[in-house]
Amino acid sequence: VEGTPHQWPKGEISYEEVVTLEEPCFASNPNITYSVTYKRGTGNKPEGTLVAGASVKIKDGMRFSVSETGQS
Repeated sequence: VEGTPHQWPKGEISYEEVVTLEEPCFASNPNITYSVTYKRGTGNKPEGTLVAGASVKIKDGMRFSVSETGQS
């Protein structure tokens, strides 16, 4: 996430989990929304956007970018 490697014990990761890796106080501030994109993913969709409530299968070397988008 944002260039910092993280070990992840599961085969997929959710939007909320990715954001929490970058912003640990994410759950305590519901007024801020984030844009999450990924690269080097699996299968037929190696790049994309992860939205709230969704998850994506992960693989070693996958990259996530998290940026604040403002109020929801």
